[in-house]
Amino acid sequence: MDPQNTQNPQNQGNPQGGAPIPPPQGMPQGGYPQGPYPQGGYPQYPPQGYPQGINPQGGYPQGPYPQGINPQYPPQGYPQGINPQGGFPQQGGYDMGMPGMGPMQPGMPPQGAPVPQPEDTTPANFQIGAKLPPKLSIKCPSNNLKFDEEYFIRLLASSISLSKDEKKKIVETIPKLRQEQIDELINIFEEEKEKFAALSKKHVPQLEKLAEQHYKDWMALEEEVAQEGKKKEDQSKADEIRKQLGL
Repeated sequence: MDPQNTQNPQNQGNPQGGAPIPPPQGMPQGGYPQGPYPQGGYPQYPPQGYPQGINPQGGYPQGPYPQGINPQYPPQGYPQGINPQGGFPQQGGYDMGMPGMGPMQPGMPPQGAPVPQPEDTTPANFQIGAKLPPKLSIKCPSNNLKFDEEYFIRLLASSISLSKDEKKKIVETIPKLRQEQIDELINIFEEEKEKFAALSKKHVPQLEKLAEQHYKDWMALEEEVAQEGKKKEDQSKADEIRKQLGL
């Protein structure tokens, strides 16, 4: 190779027909010269920006993108109607509407769709326990509490939140309850009646099914308690007879 060619920076060619010699790496002192770059390629970081179609390492420069380059996230935002990957734009980003219509308004059904009617929330005043007979056979055990025993038993029988066994257990534990406990139970049962009475008509069919089931359960409980009472009475009579006979 001719030493003069390697020492003269203005001679970019190879007299022997080889490839052009690239310019030296790095920024020369004083910056790059103005005007066209020497034949053989651009330096690594041209101050005019990257040539068209080039994707430099480390991302695109700031400012307008060169013609023909479509970066992934343009700073101007997505065009109207475009759904970028990762979700929809913020509310108000779409304003396309339907043919012959204005822009769609939030919460408004399409033109021609039936408008849903508001739900009727008028209380149906459903009374739980209405099927119970006027007289209930189950009585409160002997106790020292102050409360209306018949009213309490009717509230208990009317409840559709307790099972048959739970109601039976409450009756059996009345002698062990304190006054504040029996008062609290009455308040709970009264509140239950008020809440079910405040439900609208659409709940009535389900309430009727529940009330029917709990009515049957209570009547079965009354029969069960009556049978248990009869057994105790028969056992007591038998014990009295054996006692009289000296057995």
